[in-house]
Amino acid sequence: MATAAEPDDAVLFAGVSLVLGAACRHLFRGTRVPYTIALLVLGVALGSLEYGTKDGLGKLGAGMRIWANINPDLLLAAFLPALLFESAFSMEAHQIKKCMAQMLLLAGPGVLMSTFLLGTALKLTSPYDWNWETSLLLGGLLSATDPVAVVAVLKELGTSKKLSTIIEGESLMNDGVSVVVYQLFLQMVLGRSFNTGSILMFLSEVSLGAVALGLAFAIISLLWLGFTFNDTILEMTLTLAVSYIAFYTVQDALKYSGILTVTALGMFYAAFAKTTFKGDNRRSLHDFWEIVAYIANTIIFILSGVIIADGVLRHNVHFERHGTSWGFLLLLYFYVQMARAAVVGALYLLLRYFGYGLDFKEAIIIVWSGLRGAVSLSLALSVKFVFFTGGIVFLTLILNGSTTQFLLHALGMDNLSVTKLRMSNYARHEILNKTLEAFGDLKDDEELGPADWVTVKKYITGLSNLEDEHAHPHDDNHDHIHTMNLRDGRVRLLNGVQASYWAMLDEGRITQATANILMRSVDEAMDLVSSRPLCDWNSLQSNVYFPSYYRFLSASMLPQSFITYFTVQRLESGCYICAAFLRAHRIARRQLQDFLGDSEIAKIVIDESNAGGEEARKFLEEVRCTFPQLLCVLKTRQVTYAVLTHLSENVQNLWKTGLLEEKEMAHLDDAWQTDLKKLKRSPQLVKMPRVSDLLGAHPLVSMLPAAVRAPLLSNTKENVKGHGAALYMEGLRATGIWIVSIGAVKWRSQRLSSRHSLHPIFSHGSTLGLYEVLTGKSCLCDMITDSLVRCFFIEAEKIDQLRQSDPSVEAFLWQESAAVIAKLLIPRVFERMTMQETRLLVSTGSAMNLYTKGEDIILEHNYIGILLEGTLKAENQNNIVPPGVLLPSSMDLELLGLQSSEMNHMDSCSAANSYQVEAQAARVIIFEVGRLFTEANGQRNQPGGSFSAEALQLSMEESTGEEQVIITVDSTNKLPLGDSSSGVTRGS
Repeated sequence: MATAAEPDDAVLFAGVSLVLGAACRHLFRGTRVPYTIALLVLGVALGSLEYGTKDGLGKLGAGMRIWANINPDLLLAAFLPALLFESAFSMEAHQIKKCMAQMLLLAGPGVLMSTFLLGTALKLTSPYDWNWETSLLLGGLLSATDPVAVVAVLKELGTSKKLSTIIEGESLMNDGVSVVVYQLFLQMVLGRSFNTGSILMFLSEVSLGAVALGLAFAIISLLWLGFTFNDTILEMTLTLAVSYIAFYTVQDALKYSGILTVTALGMFYAAFAKTTFKGDNRRSLHDFWEIVAYIANTIIFILSGVIIADGVLRHNVHFERHGTSWGFLLLLYFYVQMARAAVVGALYLLLRYFGYGLDFKEAIIIVWSGLRGAVSLSLALSVKFVFFTGGIVFLTLILNGSTTQFLLHALGMDNLSVTKLRMSNYARHEILNKTLEAFGDLKDDEELGPADWVTVKKYITGLSNLEDEHAHPHDDNHDHIHTMNLRDGRVRLLNGVQASYWAMLDEGRITQATANILMRSVDEAMDLVSSRPLCDWNSLQSNVYFPSYYRFLSASMLPQSFITYFTVQRLESGCYICAAFLRAHRIARRQLQDFLGDSEIAKIVIDESNAGGEEARKFLEEVRCTFPQLLCVLKTRQVTYAVLTHLSENVQNLWKTGLLEEKEMAHLDDAWQTDLKKLKRSPQLVKMPRVSDLLGAHPLVSMLPAAVRAPLLSNTKENVKGHGAALYMEGLRATGIWIVSIGAVKWRSQRLSSRHSLHPIFSHGSTLGLYEVLTGKSCLCDMITDSLVRCFFIEAEKIDQLRQSDPSVEAFLWQESAAVIAKLLIPRVFERMTMQETRLLVSTGSAMNLYTKGEDIILEHNYIGILLEGTLKAENQNNIVPPGVLLPSSMDLELLGLQSSEMNHMDSCSAANSYQVEAQAARVIIFEVGRLFTEANGQRNQPGGSFSAEALQLSMEESTGEEQVIITVDSTNKLPLGDSSSGVTRGS
């Protein structure tokens, strides 16, 4: 006779279940018996003793009955949220992304196909005269492959990551879909009618609405977690609470699928939240959820066995039918397996096409691993299908679950590859050797004396044959083995890179967002190691360089402050990514070489790693040249975080060694934690130079008199251009000038050949487009940004007004334009000089002359001229139009880096004894090439002997009622070329 139940008997059952679970885990650890199946059998045994015997199990039996009679909805709400969240959260985001299409196929069309196949079979062969609604209801109920059962078995068997992800993800999703289908047919059984449109509306609303709500709960909780810092208890509590609240809100309040909601919540956390938890917090959270899942699994599997026994033994109606129910149960098990096989077979071609693909052996495992469990059983309690559902749960777990490992072995899917076996043996040998070296000093202890190393070797497996020669894993040179070794080497280096990223996240070297990007790049590169060299950098390029839409952003009407903020944030992210990429690969290369030595495979993989870092190094170098303050701020943040973390660790170590009491430790550590929290929430910001400071430092602006400078500054437009943006294009009308403050610009031209230029670059301090504005000509070349460029645009009308304001200002503008034209026309000469040096030479070491119509210009030996304005005529030559290089016929072309054969192909370069002015006036600037090289190279070779920007001084003096531009040179090596009579003869 059953003992009267008391409420606290339920606690006794829970406690006994955990003890029995611990005993099973202890006894069956290391055996081929899955832990969960042992629990189910144990639950059936307990239920049989309680329901099948006269006396029962006393107080334990009373508690068991309380649990067995639990409301099905309460059973789902108590256990499923934690189990579903833990399962989804433990999955890898990249695997979810790659296998999503396969999971959706099996969970969507697969569940519907299975429901109708099983429903049809039940309707046609059932001895109970069920109608279509009832048959389809049971078919939908049995179509749910239970994630609790499937995940528990897969984790114990250690199947491949791809296969585990497909089966686990499908079980999580199709459980939710099956519940939706079950709810639909339950409504039909209860008398509600549906047409096709209402069925589709119901399915989409319940399922898609549940997923959307799961994502909403995930985003809100993640925002909350973003405001926490090193609070493990809060993180555990919040993740546990949000899974239960989301399930209850959706399942009970909104009548959607709570299972799909918690699955979406867990997958979103897997994709975006893992990097939120750092260091010890991440390990603690992982342990916490493992414990929660273990406790829930233990109770729910034992309880499932009890419910199955209850369904079979409490009512003897099934025995009164002379075995009909038992026979139909076996037939139903056959139907379930056949329906599963039909679904996988029908979708096989699509499953092969999407994601990582699927071979025939994996398809067999997917068919056989369609276990049913607590979800189906809980739903069956509501509609009194406990016997058949419990029987299917028992049979799939006992038959399928216990034989899956044997099936994996029979198909050869649990064997290590030859490459992994060789690597495993090599690693074992290396580890043992290094361990013995590390512990060699323990042979003789100061207090206890020497150890008996003969006995030590007996207890350590593998030490007995340590002296035997062991083969290097890369000694086999067969093509197939070489390919496998190369793939394996890439995988191991990428694993090392990813481990370094995690370490850098814990050290505060990278942010959470950067860590997510870096982790994703490694995952994507892992998919391609068999067919391509290391390519994790390829995935990072789009996050380092500016996106294509940035050009439209720059040209929009948005405030420049917003564009600048976006630019700085993008640069910060790019610098974090590049620095972390280079550091992680450097660490991984060193580890791989230490482990494998100088093998051919190791060298190939290391070379691929080095090649991938070239662009990252180039990007950081560009930022170092253009925005050095940005790198300084990022390094300052890293050092601040590292110092504070080190201080906190030191305080903890002093407490562990007993030198500090707990209160003292807590007081000191709170101060460091407060500083760390402040650093996280209010990090040092990158302060960009003010517009006025940038413009004031530019030579064009700084040398103008104050009277004309102020109006000009008020009409400048600030621009921030990404790499590859065009300032202006060859042949188009010049609409203004560009003042480059930060960055580099590259020129290219069809007319002005750049093949003689080694570095066709204009750096910061350049004034581009000024010559075209002064002459009214179309643009001479394309000007394309070669890095991130911060520049200023001044409209052509403003330059014309500035030009007309004073003759001396106009002369200065012509000199400024000549500095750029000289670099365009004679790159091999002037690219050796910086823009400041070229500007200084044009201002002080050259002669700017104006000629009238009919005058002859005769250049002496080793002097060259640049025609800026007007038209010239030379003997046996066409008219010479600006801009053009004028050379004497006796010129030594090697000084210009040219050969005589190249002159015929350069329409911008002319050589003649004399030139005659054809237009009303001509403007020519004259240089002495020989002394130019002598003085410039001499300046560079002397300590501190380069041209300095401070050597230029511009002052406007009152003289005879008008202002004059006076340029002086503060240099002991002044080039005496300023006289207009040097190197040139005027004639008429």
